[in-house]
Amino acid sequence: MRPCLRMFLALGLLSLAGSASFAADVFLARPYLQLGDAPASTSGDLALLWHADDADANWAVDYKSAPDPSWKTAESPSSVRVAVPGVAAHRVYRAALRGLPPGGKFAYRVRKGAEVVFSAEGTARKSADQPYRFVAVGDLAQGTPGQRAIAHRMVLERPDFVMITGDIVYGRGRITEYRERFWPVYNADDQSPSVGGPLLRSTLTVAAPGNHDVGSRNLWLYPDGLAFYYYWAQPLNGPAEGPFTPPLTGPDENRKAFLDAAGPAYPRAVNFSFDYGNAHWTVLDANGYVDWRDPGLRGWVERDLAAAKAATWRFVAFHHPGFNSSKAHFEEQQMRLIADVLEAGRVDVVFSGHVHNYQRSFPLSFVAGREADGRMARTGNLVAGRWTLDKTFDGRSNTRPRGVIYLVTGAGGAGLYNPEQQDRPETWQPFTDKFIAKVHSITVADVDGKTLTVRQVSADGVELDRFVVAK
Repeated sequence: MRPCLRMFLALGLLSLAGSASFAADVFLARPYLQLGDAPASTSGDLALLWHADDADANWAVDYKSAPDPSWKTAESPSSVRVAVPGVAAHRVYRAALRGLPPGGKFAYRVRKGAEVVFSAEGTARKSADQPYRFVAVGDLAQGTPGQRAIAHRMVLERPDFVMITGDIVYGRGRITEYRERFWPVYNADDQSPSVGGPLLRSTLTVAAPGNHDVGSRNLWLYPDGLAFYYYWAQPLNGPAEGPFTPPLTGPDENRKAFLDAAGPAYPRAVNFSFDYGNAHWTVLDANGYVDWRDPGLRGWVERDLAAAKAATWRFVAFHHPGFNSSKAHFEEQQMRLIADVLEAGRVDVVFSGHVHNYQRSFPLSFVAGREADGRMARTGNLVAGRWTLDKTFDGRSNTRPRGVIYLVTGAGGAGLYNPEQQDRPETWQPFTDKFIAKVHSITVADVDGKTLTVRQVSADGVELDRFVVAK
């Protein structure tokens, strides 16, 4: 047995049986780990969330990490009441796990009154000098066998954190859909390709908003929609207002119920940034109602990337890919409008979803066409322009790309798009280097200092693509 593992077992931070839960019926959603309001990884903080019935209860959270074997009690959990039509009122609880040693294992337990009702282990956020692994994937919870197999594969890859590239749950981002298709699969007590696994309780998970998450604002038809704003605790450090808030529709009482529950998360939760290890991440709302020619939005991204000058890596995540060869969603090119800002900010890789397959671009730079007044041209969601490709980069012998690499990683469980194009490269756009659409898959990235190794892995563990980027 490895010495570090022996130490954690001795401290009671790990069990050979893995994480354990108790009295799970007290939860509407079992505990799960998120960023909370801590964009800087140096803080050592994580947020622990869970959902329970709308009733007063004496909840508490204890946690411990090496080298201190004693339990610490977190500050009293806060809660938000969600009371929207069509779903019984419930509460979303949040507790802060503060001062976790970077990259260290920790254990936590949730108490209701005097009874421990849940316990699990996790790994704290890594520091800039520690290697780490993340998984990126989107278009997940559609209730398919592929979704459950991919969830199981994510657990097996043992990432330090997961980045969801939007479309978290289908088809309207509703509370009922989260309960049926998301929590039972990604926070299951057991793990197998037919079930999913206990990912969320032990692994930090971050999410970009997709069209199925925040695109529908009709609170008349879907009063329990827009659950993204209730259930994801992520930094609120993006722009507070701008052209990314289409109007809510529906009766006054439905809109009030939503706004009361969403609180400060609406509307600003859709654009934010955070640090993990030696990387800076910028997460954006890519839905078609956002105009990324807006000077305020562009200015925020420019400042955000400029402030990350100490980061070795700069990654961006948003849902709708600007560069996509699939026939599906081909005309949704609106995120090309931000390409110049990403290039100027020295972004390394952009991770997107929306298109239900895997695609990798050549490293590229892009110049959008212009209107008569000098503004970048946008016709609907079509954005014409000129790209420059680095076809000398192969990720093996040449690991120094000239330009931004754009990945589409939307094969997370929803029905696959355009498998017929995989073996027909003549149907691909000139900027596309890899196109894999016949199997569900995830992106697995290992960061070790100035080396980034990216693999695309199928649900059954087959490596479909690999490339290396070196600084």
